[in-house]
Amino acid sequence: MRLFFSVLFCVCYSLIFSQENKRSSYIDVNYFKGNIALHNNDILHLIKGHPEGVILSWNNKTYGLEDWEQRYNYPDYGFLFIYQNLKNDVLGNNYSLYAHYNFYFLKRNLMFRIGQGLALTTNPYDKETNYRNNAFGSRIMSSTFVMLNYKKERIIDQFGLQAGLSMIHYSNANVKAPNTSINSITLNIGVNYNLDAEAPNYMVPDSTELNTKFTEPIKYNLVFRSGINESDVIGSGQFPFYIVSAYADKRINQKSALQFGADVFFSNFLKEYIYYRSVAFPEEPVTGDEDYKRVGMFVGHELFVNRLSLVTQLGYYVYYPFDFEGRTYIRVGLKRYFGTKWFGALTLKAHAAKAEAVEFGIGVRL
Repeated sequence: MRLFFSVLFCVCYSLIFSQENKRSSYIDVNYFKGNIALHNNDILHLIKGHPEGVILSWNNKTYGLEDWEQRYNYPDYGFLFIYQNLKNDVLGNNYSLYAHYNFYFLKRNLMFRIGQGLALTTNPYDKETNYRNNAFGSRIMSSTFVMLNYKKERIIDQFGLQAGLSMIHYSNANVKAPNTSINSITLNIGVNYNLDAEAPNYMVPDSTELNTKFTEPIKYNLVFRSGINESDVIGSGQFPFYIVSAYADKRINQKSALQFGADVFFSNFLKEYIYYRSVAFPEEPVTGDEDYKRVGMFVGHELFVNRLSLVTQLGYYVYYPFDFEGRTYIRVGLKRYFGTKWFGALTLKAHAAKAEAVEFGIGVRL
């Protein structure tokens, strides 16, 4: 499912940006080195050296040919590849491929890059040969990449420099246990090269249009989500889950909408986990007959970037018969609109920093 998430993200890129308007491109190459963050004491034995690697990226610039490009200060989009040596034989090496955006601030000297993609690890968990690797339970994982760099282009001819901070996150979102995950906090330095001798001029936004107040009535959304996941008990099995969500949203401007709604969760892994706790821990007050279903209420925000949008939601279980990871949850992910009503969504549901599931959804906005 996480594989589908990243593939869908890349397909969305192809659909959105397959236009014939001339654009300018550049590549950059960065070396990075840093530390594995101790976000969980269970990975303490995996933190030994200072991970290092190389980041290669291709970037396509925008110049305001569409309104959304002007609203977001002419971002870049593209693809990048990362090789990372985690400096630990238990963890092995990771190879990752991402689709990404670059957003600019401070007269385009400060670049914020965010990417989502797939990672391949060379040495995942194995109960016989690599039981110490409780971070990577599967060979293929999802990965999120964030970079904040000071950047200067065309310092010498078409060459420029950039440097700053990068963060790389690897996880399979509990599709398969174990899944403690790894976060690398690194410093990077690199060189960028513009493929065009001269860049097109930026289109100046129409201030009247951009400053016009955007209005839209309240919209009502219905979403069905599904996928597979596993509890933290290794070998307990992967089970399907089903989620029905209904919510209202209100666009407050061209970029943002606020949301309020409810989720109903049918999580079969939790049904199995309840039975496991009742048998394995008879001293606990778990009978095995507890209801595995949950109902949550949430508030959220949706950030619109062309036909893609970024969704963030904070929820609270109002029906919570069995205690599992606390009563609050978060959801973060992407939506892709097909026309004005229908959309596909791939999101991550988590309790604080602990992932529960990757959700594949289809919905309608009325």
